Amino acid sequence: MPSAKVLEQKKQEVANLVARFEGACAGVLVDYKGINVADDTKLRADLRKAGVEYSVTKNTMIELAVKDSPLADLTSALAGTTAVATSNDDYVAAAKILCKFADTHKDFTVKSGFIDSSVIDAAKVISLSKLPSREVLLATVCSVFNAPIASFARAVQAIVDKSGEAVEAAAPVEEAAPAEEAAPVEAAAPVEEAAPAEEAAAPAEEAAE
Repeated sequence: MPSAKVLEQKKQEVANLVARFEGACAGVLVDYKGINVADDTKLRADLRKAGVEYSVTKNTMIELAVKDSPLADLTSALAGTTAVATSNDDYVAAAKILCKFADTHKDFTVKSGFIDSSVIDAAKVISLSKLPSREVLLATVCSVFNAPIASFARAVQAIVDKSGEAVEAAAPVEEAAPAEEAAPVEAAAPVEEAAPAEEAAAPAEEAAE
């Protein structure tokens, strides 16, 4: 039976993992078997540079951390070795780096992931990895960027659901409407102002006679 100290350490590890998931906007779970030390070091450096937290985590710890939470479906991917990558402010960084790495390392595979409180499967993580960079993505969905972050997450999820194809923003079309409606009002003004000028011409002609 584990000692009280070990149990307390595990409890703290689970608590840290819960806080990490709750603070992340996106995350990816991978099976890291077969990766050598040199490749692992390079991968961790790339992820750290992109602001992604990456750690090898026991499946039991993840299972306890997501239990009774919106991320509970992650448990279906908890088989074999597991490493977790999370980002607090970039929806695509972890997916991009890890999927690219998996393409050149056959034993390294993407298992699952999440966007905010929505779990996504490996196929959608791969689709997410094909999206533009964070900066370009922010510009693409700028019409909802000023809305609550949940709206931004839904926009990202919609793009992922369409297999990574860019979604045309509807905002420019909606913004164009007021300009078209305003045009007739501005055009009418000169016509109304011209009328008094024509009426004033008659007295001038009479004065001349």
